[in-house]
Amino acid sequence: MISNEHIDRLLSARGHVIGTNGEKIGSVGQVYTDDETGQPNWVTVKTGLFGTRESFVPIQEARVEGEDLAVPYTKDHVKDAPGIDPDGHLDPAEEDRLYEHYRLHGGRTYTEATTGTAGQAASGTGTGTDYDTTGRGTVGHDTSGPTTDDAMTRSEEQLNVGKERQETSRARLRKYVTTENVTKTITVEREEVRVEREPITDANRGAALDGPAISEEEHEVVLHEERPVVEKEAVPVERVRLDKETVRYEQIVNEEVRKEHIDTGGADDTRR
Repeated sequence: MISNEHIDRLLSARGHVIGTNGEKIGSVGQVYTDDETGQPNWVTVKTGLFGTRESFVPIQEARVEGEDLAVPYTKDHVKDAPGIDPDGHLDPAEEDRLYEHYRLHGGRTYTEATTGTAGQAASGTGTGTDYDTTGRGTVGHDTSGPTTDDAMTRSEEQLNVGKERQETSRARLRKYVTTENVTKTITVEREEVRVEREPITDANRGAALDGPAISEEEHEVVLHEERPVVEKEAVPVERVRLDKETVRYEQIVNEEVRKEHIDTGGADDTRR
């Protein structure tokens, strides 16, 4: 059971109301307690685009989860609750309408709800609603309920469109290593043996006759060649970074709104 200590913690932490599927319905607005017992029995949930609408939810079967309040209703059930002005006090008729709405969604039955007393906001004082009966007399009477005054109020929904910032995606830079073959051509040199023969002349005769006339000899020459030598060096080639730019475009919002119309019902206008 939800206690007043739980309520104080929810209000101070500005917790949220969570539905049956774990979906966040809205933030906790006001908590209404019973006039006789002082126990909390209603909480308002701030819903709508800017949190301007407050819907009533019974908390007899709710449970506290950390700084949030979990209720056995879906977000659509709560948003479809009867529109009642959270003016600091619930009269019995308003409470009956609310319990009638939640009767099919796991709340108390309509009979059980109407046997108690209406509640008032935990953070405010209860105020009743008085109708001025000192004015002029009411012309006609209401066929849908008790006659309250001489007119009815026509209301309509207005579409308030705002913007909220959401995270849509993330971009990141990642560096990885690949291997590829690089082919380069260089010029190399090598030494090869070439046999040269020259006839005996007066110029080389002395060198030709130096040594024994007939003998066995061996002459050796060392050959050289160039070979490619490969070295690899890591060098920086460019700098890459991420940046953001804002692109503005127009988006059309299409939503249905409800509007009340008043039918005169074929009333005659008699002129004299």
